[in-house]
Amino acid sequence: MDELEQWRIQLQQWSRQGAEWFHQMPETQLYAAIAVVFVTTFFLLSIRLFKRTKSNTIVLTGLSGSGKTTLFYQLQDGSSHLGTVTSMDPNEGTFVLHSEIAKKGKIKPVHVVDVPGHSRLRPKLDEFLPQAAGIVFVVDALEFLPNCRAASEYLYDILTKSSVVKKKIPVLILCNKTDKVTAHTKEFIRKQLEKEIEKFRASRSAISAADVVNEFTLGVPGEAFAFSQCHNKVTVADASGLTGEISQLEEFIREYVKP
Repeated sequence: MDELEQWRIQLQQWSRQGAEWFHQMPETQLYAAIAVVFVTTFFLLSIRLFKRTKSNTIVLTGLSGSGKTTLFYQLQDGSSHLGTVTSMDPNEGTFVLHSEIAKKGKIKPVHVVDVPGHSRLRPKLDEFLPQAAGIVFVVDALEFLPNCRAASEYLYDILTKSSVVKKKIPVLILCNKTDKVTAHTKEFIRKQLEKEIEKFRASRSAISAADVVNEFTLGVPGEAFAFSQCHNKVTVADASGLTGEISQLEEFIREYVKP
């Protein structure tokens, strides 16, 4: 009890000394001190808020059968999960990338969402886009030509969504199944997608239902469409979910979700 009493007396003395110092300080110095405390506090809170709100979500999307779910499992546990069927609900998980498990030190987990590609289930995509740090649009490089128009239309809709344009969410067009001999190259796929999107852009007027909903149009008037004209960064890469060759996908993820 004696020790507690000594602490109480000491605190009272410090309080009196602080009050005396406060009253003796000139007004200009007092205001300057208050301003410094206020600015410092605001700065520290802003930094903490920025760090807390920075997203770690990567959204996998694309047509059904493009291999999104296989890629999801390769990222999660390094397995292709042979025998996966078309997803009817989003696959979702927060994990350290499988290729980084053996690395030392603290590694930031990634929240990966595999959104079903069926046309009736695509509205689910809008639930995840506001939190996305990046979007991976998966294309089947093996069966690309029969699905080129459908893939282009879906990609057009994504690139003109206000949630994507306003936040300038980066998009990776990932050409999957490139381990197959008859698979198309990423350059061929990029050029064909640009040509098809140009057709959609020309056929949809500025007052079309799609643009009223999405608020944005693509490209530069009077010029053929190219991904370089998009409001956000759009890149193209190769992958093979079955063989586990997903290094370019992982590079994209770690560019926007720092480890």
